[in-house]
Amino acid sequence: MPGNITEMDFDNLQVLLLHKHPEFTRECCDMINEEWPRSETARMMSLRASCDDLPTSLILINDKKLVLGHCKLTAIPTIPESCFIETVVISKAFRGKKLGTYLMRKVEEHCKYNLKLKMVHLSTKGQENFYAKLGYEICPPVSIYGSHIPNYKPTEISHKVEIPVPIKTAASSTAPPPPPMPRNENLINNNVIKSNKTFMFKYL
Repeated sequence: MPGNITEMDFDNLQVLLLHKHPEFTRECCDMINEEWPRSETARMMSLRASCDDLPTSLILINDKKLVLGHCKLTAIPTIPESCFIETVVISKAFRGKKLGTYLMRKVEEHCKYNLKLKMVHLSTKGQENFYAKLGYEICPPVSIYGSHIPNYKPTEISHKVEIPVPIKTAASSTAPPPPPMPRNENLINNNVIKSNKTFMFKYL
């Protein structure tokens, strides 16, 4: 149908590594900032950090060289066989044409065949059904910070916050007790992290 992108129209699309096509960086920055406003300098620095390993920014363009979408892949130090998919966005003028699905499929192919990963993770707020249709399942929160977790399984990861206990010394034994820790609304019973986003993963 006119105005709709069909499977045949996908032949006119390409998913490229941004660092190999830096001429699209500015346009990509503007598209992302239209969705999630941020300092242009910070956004450009993030995009320019793209490389063959991780982090990597991938862009979706058409045959008219217009940037239609973007996705960033970030390493997860705790899970080296996975990466975190973030900043997934389709240009507002081209939504509703299954471009998000197309971009995600290409991103997964890149993760599997180029980066040799076994799974991918992401977080979302409001797009759970979209990702579920692509085969993603809900899992505990993961962080792009930390150290390697051996034999990681998405359904078994512990996401408790370790609160260090001060070491009592002779000098401190007569000191007054420390003030109570500030209340953190992101912590619930047993110091488990509560996130306002849904974390999801998929085996590749």
